[in-house]
Amino acid sequence: MINPSIKHNIYIGFLISIWIFIFAFFIRPFDDETLNLKLWIRISLGFSLITFLCYYLVALLQKIIYKKVAKWNISFEILIILIFHLFYLVTTYLYYKSPVLNGGYTFYEFFQIIILKVALITTPILVLARKYVIKLIPIKKEIITIRGENKLDILKINKSDLICITNAQNYIEILYLQNNQLQSKLIRSSLKKIEKDLDFLIKVHRSYLINPSHFRAWKNQKTIILTQIEVPVSKNNREKILSL
Repeated sequence: MINPSIKHNIYIGFLISIWIFIFAFFIRPFDDETLNLKLWIRISLGFSLITFLCYYLVALLQKIIYKKVAKWNISFEILIILIFHLFYLVTTYLYYKSPVLNGGYTFYEFFQIIILKVALITTPILVLARKYVIKLIPIKKEIITIRGENKLDILKINKSDLICITNAQNYIEILYLQNNQLQSKLIRSSLKKIEKDLDFLIKVHRSYLINPSHFRAWKNQKTIILTQIEVPVSKNNREKILSL
C-alpha cells in the first residue's frame, strides 16, 4: 500500500534531491579538474533540482495510476522507480549537454559512467524512503458527503467506512461501518448520480456499487464477499473484480 498524497511524496523528493546534491558535490563523477568550487556547487544544485522535479512528476503519475486502478502492488512499485530513473536519465543528460555544462560524454557514456552510479546509490534510499518514511506520516481520514434530493438526505462518513451502495427503487441504500458495526441509510437519489459523484466506487452489478477496499473474496462465480456482507456480480462486470 502507498500514500498517494502529493504533499507527503514531496518529502521523499526533497530527501532524494539532498542525497543527489551530496553525491554530485563530493563524488564529482565527471570532474576533469578544470571546474572550481563555485561551479561545482551550481552543478550539484542543478542535478538536485532535477531530481526533485523528476520525483514530483512521478508522484503525480503515481496518484493518477492509483486513482484509476484503486490498488498498489510490487509491480506498480517497480514501474514507478524505473520511470523515475528514466525521467532522471533524460533530463540530466539534457542538462549535461546544455550550454551550462557542455559535457562531452555521449548518451551511452553518460548512462554508463554517471547514471548507473546514481541509480545504485539512489535506489536503496528511494525504496526505504517509500517503504518507511511515508508510513510514519499519518494519513488523515477522508470524509465524503452523500447528498440526496431532499435537504435532510445527507450522510457524512469516512471514505474507508463506505462498503457499498445499492439501488432501492427511487432510493439508494448506503451500507457502511460505524464502530465496526454494519449500518445502512436510505437516501432519495439514483445509483447513476452516485457513480458519477463518487468515482472511486466500482460497479459490479446494475444495482450495486462497491468500495474496492472492502473486497475480501469470491464466494462463487456470481457473488463476492465484502466486509460483513455479500453482493452479486454480473457477468459483464466480473473483469473489474478480477483485476483487484
